[in-house]
Amino acid sequence: MIKSCYVHIPFCKKICSYCDFCKNYYNEKTASNYLDALSREIKKNYKNDLLNTLYIGGGTPSSLSFENLKKLFKILKIIRLNKDYEFTFEVNYEDITEDLLLFLKENKVNRLSIGIQTFNKKYKNILNRSINNKDMINSIKLAKKHFDNVNVDLMYALTGESIEDLKKDLNKIIKLQVNHVSTYALIIEEHTNLSIKKVKEVSDDVQNNMYYTIKKKLEKKGYNQYELSNYSKKGYESRHNITYWKNNWYYGFGAGASGFISNKRYDNTKSVNNYIKGKTVSYEELLDKLKLMKDEVMLNLRLTSGINKAEFYNKYKVKLEDAFLYKPLVAKGFLCENDENLYIPNDKLFVSNMIIIDMLDTYKLE
Repeated sequence: MIKSCYVHIPFCKKICSYCDFCKNYYNEKTASNYLDALSREIKKNYKNDLLNTLYIGGGTPSSLSFENLKKLFKILKIIRLNKDYEFTFEVNYEDITEDLLLFLKENKVNRLSIGIQTFNKKYKNILNRSINNKDMINSIKLAKKHFDNVNVDLMYALTGESIEDLKKDLNKIIKLQVNHVSTYALIIEEHTNLSIKKVKEVSDDVQNNMYYTIKKKLEKKGYNQYELSNYSKKGYESRHNITYWKNNWYYGFGAGASGFISNKRYDNTKSVNNYIKGKTVSYEELLDKLKLMKDEVMLNLRLTSGINKAEFYNKYKVKLEDAFLYKPLVAKGFLCENDENLYIPNDKLFVSNMIIIDMLDTYKLE
């Protein structure tokens, strides 16, 4: 059964130098035409499922004009939500106003994700972002006035960033008492402005130090790290993102969106023009049992709780230890195991990618 849906809005007022997501500069007419195409895709493919989570991401969904926002939410009315739903909407702090917040709340949004990245003005130019501490803090406070469930994004390992710089960002977030924090090291992706300018990523040692600084500081203040890059107060975990990490099915609508339905993964075109013309899906693959099990392992191990062995068996009718020869990794301390779960220990989370690759290489069924 499908319980989640992601909708992509590929428009921004400003293009961040590090972003490799599907995005275009905002244009009112193009955005309106895009929403018409989005409406056609949803009507064609949505099968009236009762959903637990709906996530509107981008790009910058809050870059839409009020006219186009109204159009978007009129389109979304076709989607049925469970009584205990989570409906996330991504916003830029510069777009947050009382009117916008009231409008979102009236349209069933109950979780906001605010792209802060950093409060440090010295990264304004390298990230190509507006950074105004007073406005950022006031916007988050205003958001919290209307929404209990608020996430902020924190980027670290910025070029030239010190541990003290990072701690100052963390202190501001902690003081604001948001209930969820998503953290990301700056990765230089191909074809981004940072890549074109040949900006280099900071060393693994620096990233490792910063990773555990974040972990220690947030956990000390009552945040639980439930996934490699995500922290929340109790009960405020992102239910939508857990859908991905649990390898469950979900709709993906819009240019650049990905979906997973009936064991088929698909990616939509990243070209807004092609999407508007109706050329929607650019890639699809029906996964066999082997690929499904490997994806399950790869995604589940991103969660600090790891792989639930009973859930794995119920899905694939094979025991985890019969599919993967992982015991040597446990013996070496790269994985931990109890009666219920197999997971990556806290002191190895930073090198989780290598551990996951090693785990996948232990597959033994033919």
